[in-house]
Amino acid sequence: MKVIIDEAYSSYQEEIFQALENFEEEGRKIGPGKRNVLKAIKLDRTEVNIKAFKIPNAVNKVAYRFFRKSKAERSFIYAKELLARGIKTPAPIAYAEEVTSLAFLKSFYVSEHLDYDLTFRDIDLAKEGHEEILRAFTRFTYDLHEKGIEFLDHSPGNTLIKIGDNGYDFFLVDLNRMNFKTLDISQRLRNFERLSREKAVYEIMADEYAKLIKRPASEVFEQMFNFNQIFFSKRDRAAVIKKKFKRRKK
Repeated sequence: MKVIIDEAYSSYQEEIFQALENFEEEGRKIGPGKRNVLKAIKLDRTEVNIKAFKIPNAVNKVAYRFFRKSKAERSFIYAKELLARGIKTPAPIAYAEEVTSLAFLKSFYVSEHLDYDLTFRDIDLAKEGHEEILRAFTRFTYDLHEKGIEFLDHSPGNTLIKIGDNGYDFFLVDLNRMNFKTLDISQRLRNFERLSREKAVYEIMADEYAKLIKRPASEVFEQMFNFNQIFFSKRDRAAVIKKKFKRRKK
């Protein structure tokens, strides 16, 4: 197994190797782990998260072996790039890959374990203070865009939020799909598409984002919410087709 460890964590080399070797037996599982498995594991006095990516299909076994960087390597590289651009993410510690001469098998991404208060999914406009969290999240997304970051998995569970005395800190996770480029207005507003099914959420995000880009709130809302409706319409149709396909297989 190839293991690449960030220089700042080189003293944990033995513990990291051991945690990877014993991943199935050790650690505390986080979340349902339907596709990928995430665990919190103690390394001496430090707790880390290790994400084991699902073994890819036959085509991607070849693609990741010879032509593309693995999800684990991309997560590691992108985390460093985010930090360099002033965007918070749990510190990247290591990534590991298991391959044969012809195929890619497993990969793991190791990062700092972060205690947090909520994610975007937990924002509830009926609760006191949550509208301000939503507006702060919108300003955070604007900051991403201004720094040339297109987070393709900008979805409800992929931003961890810590509440402090002086405001909110946002940390991106699930980092393997990103572009670093100048974003036009259409790309910026499309980046909000998968965050919620609630119209009121988009009214607030559009109002806040419009102030930042100095455009009419009605114009920003119309475009932002239209992208949202198209996204969920496609997702719902795909879910229906998948359900019918499963029934036919039984």
